Amino acid sequence: MKILIVDDEQLARQRIMDLLSDIDDNYTLLQAENGLLALDIVEQESPDIVLLDIRMPVMDGLESATHMSVLSPAPAVIFITAYEEHAIKAFETNAIDYLLKPVRTERLLQALDKASMITRSRLDNFLEQQVNRISRTHLSASSQGKILLIPVNEISCFKADQKYVTVYWGNNQTLVDESLKTLEEEFTESFIRIHRNALVSISQIQSLEKTRDGSQILRLKGLEEEFTVSRRHIPDLKKKLKNI
Repeated sequence: MKILIVDDEQLARQRIMDLLSDIDDNYTLLQAENGLLALDIVEQESPDIVLLDIRMPVMDGLESATHMSVLSPAPAVIFITAYEEHAIKAFETNAIDYLLKPVRTERLLQALDKASMITRSRLDNFLEQQVNRISRTHLSASSQGKILLIPVNEISCFKADQKYVTVYWGNNQTLVDESLKTLEEEFTESFIRIHRNALVSISQIQSLEKTRDGSQILRLKGLEEEFTVSRRHIPDLKKKLKNI
């Protein structure tokens, strides 16, 4: 079995590695110091299980697990946390296993035994309960069996077409398995709804113009495409633009 240990503290990683070696010295053990590096290793090494710390710099464990879930098959994820017991209930409710620091051998064995795939829907249910969690720094999509990471600060807009959402970023367009509603809720500070099928980055707005027929169109930096603004969203958009 191949297991990846992800923690920003080297001593914490070494402790887990020592425990795993005591359990079975045939495990292939890998390690990473943050969630972003973990994604590279997951793509290259395809570990069976990822032991993932939650609070880490660069990219935390919750976001990293979200990106891992786009892979097929995705690795089984076991979160590691220093949270108090009352905060652990969210993990138990959504059947996402966890290890409470300091990790004990018996508890580690139990977690390994019942480690299961983290699907996007199950992970999203858990993330919705994390009231104080920080918005993701990246979105992810599966591309030829690999994780394509899209920096949120480079995204111009999200546009929905039936069941699909297209992300416009730089000169690229990518389909993502997300809904406009959840994206709007997560990135409410940096994106604004302009139509039932479109969210745009506030920082990427170039101009709001009125057409001859009296409708309103929005132009975004670096994009030739014009975006129609529905009447119901014009007041909120104008209010937001005044505060830029």
